[in-house]
Amino acid sequence: MDQRARRRARYVAASVEKTLGALPVIADYCRRLDLAGIIDRACPVRDLALLTHGQVIEALVANRLTSPAPLVRVTDWAREHAVEEVFGIEPTLLNDDRIGRALDAIAPELDHIVGSVGAQAISMFGLDTSRLHWDMTSISLYGAYDQADTDHPAPKFGHPKDRRPDLKQIQAGLAVTGDGGVPVFHRAYDGGAGEVAQVVGAMSALQTMARPREFLLVGDSKLVSYANVSAMIASGVGFVAPASKAYTPAATLAALDLDSAAEVDYVAERDAGKPAADRGRWRVTEDTMTLAGKRKRDPVLTLRRVFVHSTARARAAATARARKLDRARDDLDRLVRGLGSRHYPD
Repeated sequence: MDQRARRRARYVAASVEKTLGALPVIADYCRRLDLAGIIDRACPVRDLALLTHGQVIEALVANRLTSPAPLVRVTDWAREHAVEEVFGIEPTLLNDDRIGRALDAIAPELDHIVGSVGAQAISMFGLDTSRLHWDMTSISLYGAYDQADTDHPAPKFGHPKDRRPDLKQIQAGLAVTGDGGVPVFHRAYDGGAGEVAQVVGAMSALQTMARPREFLLVGDSKLVSYANVSAMIASGVGFVAPASKAYTPAATLAALDLDSAAEVDYVAERDAGKPAADRGRWRVTEDTMTLAGKRKRDPVLTLRRVFVHSTARARAAATARARKLDRARDDLDRLVRGLGSRHYPD
């Protein structure tokens, strides 16, 4: 091999290919959110530490976004990705022991860190917090949890969203801005915690985040209960939520006069490309409803109630009813044909 070929061989051996992907974008967002700074101020380390807790968590955020796999062998991921070039972190420093110490350090300060990052996001990106959407979901779990940590939400039986009542669950609540659907607040709950009972705590946290501005809380039917509504009224928080059948009986709906409802200038997104004659029409009317507490001394609350009628949804409901009636007729006809047989002798 001549001298030129040996130089080329050394150059090829020294070259290393790494995956860059979205790391520069993630790093930029982390810096604009001051993620490492917020964590390091809440959880400082000794001066002789090679990495701060904030640096480790920034790398973990990048790991979760680029490689959402079980949290093992992060060092190998860092070697394959341009973590050292983008974050300035040597891959060998992201070993399991160092990651564990960082996670243990931030655990007691998690609420403070999450709130601070949320406030930084609102300030940095100009998020509109005047309207926040809140909802809860459940996460079903397999296995036994006899020694659950009492400082954290416990797996319990409840009312799972995936209709697996045989499994224990953990619940999670998430609040996003009406402006862009950006998550600004989250909270974990016991598997057996009732959704209705969690609204007031979430509202208080969101109200603190939205200050000094007023905000509108948007939720599902679990938002409407006497305790929740009275707390929101007392705090000056506006809210919008669908009323359940318990507060809007069928007789009330049947008594409404569609012709007296006002037609509104609204086009559903699914109808945007249709001719005007084929679009659904929307009518609204409103009245007031009262909400009484369980105790005699509880004041009666008066709420504004809005009824919305959509021709598109009315047609869909009529079609669904017709299908159910057809199935019922088929079932009855099959039953009649079987009368007098050995299966239905009488």
